Amino acid sequence: MTAPAHDKILIVDLGSQVTQLIARRVREAGVYCEIVPYQRAEAAFHDLGPKGVILSGGPASVLDKDAPLAPMAIYQAGVPVLGICYGEQAMARQLGGEVEGGHHREFGRAEVEVTKPSALYDGVWKVGERYPVWMSHGDRVTRLPKGFEVVGTSENAPIAIIADEKRKFYATQFHLEVMHTPDGAALLKNFVRKIAGCRGDWTMRAFRAEAIEKIRKEVGNKRVLCGLSGGVDSAVAAVLLHEAIGDRLTCVFVDHGLLRLGEAEKVIALFREHYNIPLVHVDASETFLRALAGATDPEEKRKAIGKLFIDVFEEEARKIGKVEYLAQGTLYPDVIESQSFTGGPSVTIKSHHNVGGLPERMNLKLLEPLRELFKDEVRALGRELGLPAAFVGRHPFPGPGLAIRCPGEITRAKLEILRLADEIYLEEIRRAGLYDVIWQAFAVLLPVRTVGVMGDYRTYDHVLALRAVSSTDGMTADFYPFDMAFLGRVATRIVNEVKGVNRVVYDVTSKPPGTIEWE
Repeated sequence: MTAPAHDKILIVDLGSQVTQLIARRVREAGVYCEIVPYQRAEAAFHDLGPKGVILSGGPASVLDKDAPLAPMAIYQAGVPVLGICYGEQAMARQLGGEVEGGHHREFGRAEVEVTKPSALYDGVWKVGERYPVWMSHGDRVTRLPKGFEVVGTSENAPIAIIADEKRKFYATQFHLEVMHTPDGAALLKNFVRKIAGCRGDWTMRAFRAEAIEKIRKEVGNKRVLCGLSGGVDSAVAAVLLHEAIGDRLTCVFVDHGLLRLGEAEKVIALFREHYNIPLVHVDASETFLRALAGATDPEEKRKAIGKLFIDVFEEEARKIGKVEYLAQGTLYPDVIESQSFTGGPSVTIKSHHNVGGLPERMNLKLLEPLRELFKDEVRALGRELGLPAAFVGRHPFPGPGLAIRCPGEITRAKLEILRLADEIYLEEIRRAGLYDVIWQAFAVLLPVRTVGVMGDYRTYDHVLALRAVSSTDGMTADFYPFDMAFLGRVATRIVNEVKGVNRVVYDVTSKPPGTIEWE
């Protein structure tokens, strides 16, 4: 494991679906952190050398056989430790306390009363006051380990906050990382900055300088091929690489026939006119669309597209000659979502990122300079690198492109309908001044046709779904609350201007947490 030369926090993932939110809050406090599954936590602890450790929540019971637990070496290392929810129960049980099941299950809002002072909430909460928190537990701690005391309680969790101030061990039965605990971020900041003593020097300026140095050291005088998708991630990766190694970088932009309207022209203009970065434009649309013919399963589509991307990059590397690295814009959420950390409750969400490495047949090394960053951090890095604001603020666009916005079989006719409808949708969003407010908006052509009447004609055409979400880091999302006048205006334009669509619906599904795309 490698990490920048900053004070660090290790987050041990015990199975929670919101573990990544802990990392977000820690980084918002200016402190670098990494998430590791509990099975690899001891090795990661020794490699990373963190100044503090946070134990995540999780859906298991510590009373179960083979329940996820932190390595005892962490408790014995003399560094501060914070347990959250299941993490509190694991800490209590491992250090000699007792946890019991069968008590009142509690999921949702609650109030915690602060009963004694503690460094965990110093300057944030006051003794004798009550504060809103978010609970999610069935088991609860019933006897404290030696050295601990109860410093906070709630109606259904008498041991809601515990502390061993001497060893700097703290735990809460509620979730600090979620927005439903309004002061949770402040408590986490207290832990990482005041208790663990981290300096808070995790900035994009520092990351930029360190990343450039790291790239130069690793690459040396070798050549790098960078795959451009047209999205923010690969664009930022490319500009960072170009700053590090100059013309030893060649970018390859693959037009796979699944791009948005005018996408290829925008990407080519940015890199050839603004940055003068060597760029190869490969029109492989025929190859991709042939390979996708008849495919309906989303995983089958993703894998076919991923394989073809590798084929194209491999061919271009041969043409250029002496290329030893393939760079891509993998982000930390990609790493988190592309693997089941605990082998149990944390499921694999994505499969299209080569986070585990490239195919063995490729004689190339994988270079992922943004692998440590969340999406909003990538945007901050893009601004630090001087990318145009209009490009840094672009809505995310998936590598598989419109293939995952066209459920069912993909055809040229469907793609054309989707492109035109998507363009109208985004045009109206920009016109309303909402583009920078919304994290991501896109149209989805559903594999459904309905009967409708347009004027004097009976139609039997496609149903189009619109999606728009609010998010910060791309890990959690909620639907954007458009007013009905806006939705009516967009739907009317699409039905009137896009031949083949006679009905438009709006998706109000939230994703807390999970993939924002719809397939």
